[in-house]
Amino acid sequence: MIGEEAVAQARLWLGTPYRHQASLHGVGCDCLGLLRGVWRGLYGDEPERLPPYGATWAESAPAGADPFREAAVRHLLPVEEPLPAYRPAPGDVLLFAFRAHLPARHCAIATGPDAMIHAHDRAEVTEVALTPWWRRHLAGAFRFPPRP
Repeated sequence: MIGEEAVAQARLWLGTPYRHQASLHGVGCDCLGLLRGVWRGLYGDEPERLPPYGATWAESAPAGADPFREAAVRHLLPVEEPLPAYRPAPGDVLLFAFRAHLPARHCAIATGPDAMIHAHDRAEVTEVALTPWWRRHLAGAFRFPPRP
């Protein structure tokens, strides 16, 4: 099952240091770099070339734009459950927005209904509890598509 394979791929990245815009296993990655690395582990080449982005890219997005969500919609399958009742399945891609008026700016890979793997600024890739704080900031959930 692709979700379990995504979790296995994500766990290979545990301990990788945080590095903005990077996606090199064991060397460095940010949250998007982790997602890109898991994608490469599952499918091979990434689906699109990523432009450079600054640390405040979400805050500087044009009004009404949500680049993270827009990319997720292009390449992943949206979870149709309403977010308040949603229980993550292994391998689900979780998007987070830290302010209600801003676009999503962080992602993680669920390892089950109560935990996730993510890369966080000034830390390393780690598996953490999906606490009420994280759940309050959940802005979207997606699944990896089946392999062709």
